[in-house]
Amino acid sequence: MLVLTRAEVESLLDTDLLRAELAKAFADLSAGKVSMPTRIAALVPEREGLLAAMPAYLPTAAALTTKLVSLFPRNTDRPTHQAVIVAFDPATGSPAALLDGEAITAARTAAGSALATDLLARKDAKSLVVIGTGVQARAHLRAVARVRPFEEISIVARDPSKAEALAREFGREFGRRVGWHDTVQLGVSRGDVVCACTHSPEPVIRREWLKDGAHVTSVGYNTAGREVDESTVVDAVVVVESRAAVLAAPPSGSNDVNWPIRDGKITKDHIHAELGELVTKQRPGRANDRQITLYKSVGVAVEDAAATALVLRLAKERGVADLRSIAPHRAADLGARRAPAARRRGSVRCGSSRARTSGRVASDPDSSDHSLDHLARPSASLAAGPRRATRSHSRP
Repeated sequence: MLVLTRAEVESLLDTDLLRAELAKAFADLSAGKVSMPTRIAALVPEREGLLAAMPAYLPTAAALTTKLVSLFPRNTDRPTHQAVIVAFDPATGSPAALLDGEAITAARTAAGSALATDLLARKDAKSLVVIGTGVQARAHLRAVARVRPFEEISIVARDPSKAEALAREFGREFGRRVGWHDTVQLGVSRGDVVCACTHSPEPVIRREWLKDGAHVTSVGYNTAGREVDESTVVDAVVVVESRAAVLAAPPSGSNDVNWPIRDGKITKDHIHAELGELVTKQRPGRANDRQITLYKSVGVAVEDAAATALVLRLAKERGVADLRSIAPHRAADLGARRAPAARRRGSVRCGSSRARTSGRVASDPDSSDHSLDHLARPSASLAAGPRRATRSHSRP
């Protein structure tokens, strides 16, 4: 079985390619061409944690995957989200690859937000505000900043010193000034595009703080609260990945949307569109420059499937890994290859485990090119994402 570490996955992720692949996957999801059950989870109440399973089959990418992701919000010495993704051969059902899931989760969530921003934000949007300093905040800074020529980029967090430190770090990375704000209210009030990437049980987005015409992305998740207040949801043009997913009970659904429905403030029909319906133009985006638009992301398994298929394809194309399948039922065939040197030939090899500024790495000319063609199939032109991750405070 192919195994790709976090560093290897990060070296292969490319935001623009990933955004393009997600657009196709979301279109397939809305068209009913994907098999994707609602997320399920085993709860760990004494730690306020959970372990969720997210399987999906995306035929157009020949991707049959499942993600196992834990969410332990009390973690202080390790990420609150930890995950692995397993890819299976859709022709035989054999396990084919095991990948680190944290990097893919961060990248695909941010790439989905970038796609939604491109489809919903005003064309003349000039200011981007990101709320949070964790994994998703970093991923969103890199991904969303690519879809508009923002004149102002800034960060806000509960701890202004963390916002300042992250702003200085990204100022160096972007080669331009990145600002920060002392209060969430001030930051939100400045944004033409606002990305909420928190684990807050209390709203960090309030309608009275928003500019007319603002676009809001919310990826935060907290079973005890919500990231976006009721008035924003009521006033906004609401777009989601999947109606079924966002309306489901925890651990899949969104309190941000379901609580206003429960309280009689809106109905299910208030959800304007799925992202795939915007991609295919079945539904329109914003109608004017004064509308508030809201993309509420709950994270769906087809995103992981599309991202995994892309990573495996790029690993094959770039020679980052030896794509020799070592499925359990073929173990007997490998009996003659048990010498250490032979075992090394069946393991993962990277041309480089460090991502360059472009998010790409050089190929290893010595890497061999074997199986997993079904998981490395080219499909049009594609993309990838963040090169680095720290703590996560976002949706599975």
